[in-house]
Amino acid sequence: MRPNNPVPSRRTFLTAALQGAGLLLLSGCEGLFDRLHQNKKVLSLLESAEAANRFLLRLVSRRGKLAQEFSEADISRYFKANGNPPPLNMDYILNTMMGWPTWRLEVAGLVEQPMQFSLAELQALPARTQITRHDCVEGWSAIAKWKGVPLVEIMKRVQPKPEAKFVVFYCMDTDQDGNYYYESVDLYDAAHPQTILAYEMNGEPVPVDHGAPLRLRVETQLGYKMAKYIHRVDFVASHKEIGQGRGGYWEDRGYEWYAGI
Repeated sequence: MRPNNPVPSRRTFLTAALQGAGLLLLSGCEGLFDRLHQNKKVLSLLESAEAANRFLLRLVSRRGKLAQEFSEADISRYFKANGNPPPLNMDYILNTMMGWPTWRLEVAGLVEQPMQFSLAELQALPARTQITRHDCVEGWSAIAKWKGVPLVEIMKRVQPKPEAKFVVFYCMDTDQDGNYYYESVDLYDAAHPQTILAYEMNGEPVPVDHGAPLRLRVETQLGYKMAKYIHRVDFVASHKEIGQGRGGYWEDRGYEWYAGI
């Protein structure tokens, strides 16, 4: 099953524009794409279109509107674990074997009260359980039951400063070139009741291949926003100085920052 209203990447958007202009008949169109993708004016146009898309989606849906939730009978028998492989370092392996005794979630940045949480401390906070559908930009979907602490509960404790506009999630997994995964949302989506830091999947601890010990669930967006293996959360005024400045690992590679569905 394909995701509802999939959000095209910058590559899809720009390629469609080139096709409309007949430019793909030219030789070297891949090189042309890469040059356009690096052009500041083109990127500015694409980012403006993305911002307009985000504005329109939020305009037609009331604040805090919930993504559809399902019954336990709807839970998928198979849930694909895509993305990068688990972190391949001794600290992660030992924590996995011993139940995460030294792992901590660090929450810092533009907050009044930076904090660290053990997994047990997160599990002691008010929790939310939700059975939701994960829609992947690749075209598949799966339903699972997630339990975790709503991000808004973390926000209550660390108290973001007025200048904080985004929340950045740093992960422990890397790609084959050693680039760490990261993701971000704005405070609007951070405060959504279904945005949780999940430590359980289908009644069990989140499996390693699904992001143990903690992964993000942003149920109003596509699956590539659901960062896995989280170990740090920063509140920031802008994500322009992080990575390549587009707000996430996949966004730096052409995906839209706002993946609302």
